[in-house]
Amino acid sequence: MYGCVKPICCPPEYCVHDYYTQRFVPVIHPIVNINRQNVIDVPQHYYQQTTENVVVNQGFQPQPLPAQGLAGQRVLFRGLRRM
Repeated sequence: MYGCVKPICCPPEYCVHDYYTQRFVPVIHPIVNINRQNVIDVPQHYYQQTTENVVVNQGFQPQPLPAQGLAGQRVLFRGLRRM
C-alpha cells in the first residue's frame, strides 16, 4: 500500500537570520556663536566743591544782605539814585 504513493511537496518555510552592518551617514548640525556686547547706561556722579570765606563780626547787629542786582533799587543809568 505504501509503495507507489506520490509524495506531497509543501511550500518552503523561510528562516531569516538578520545581521546588521553599520554605515555612517554624516548629519551636519551648524552652530553659530554670537559674541554680543550690550551697552547699558551707568550713572557716574561728579561733585564740584566750592569754598566761601565768611567774616562774622560779633560786635555789631546783623545787617540784612543787600539785594541782588537792580531789583530792589531805583538807579539811573549814570549811577545816581532817585529819591
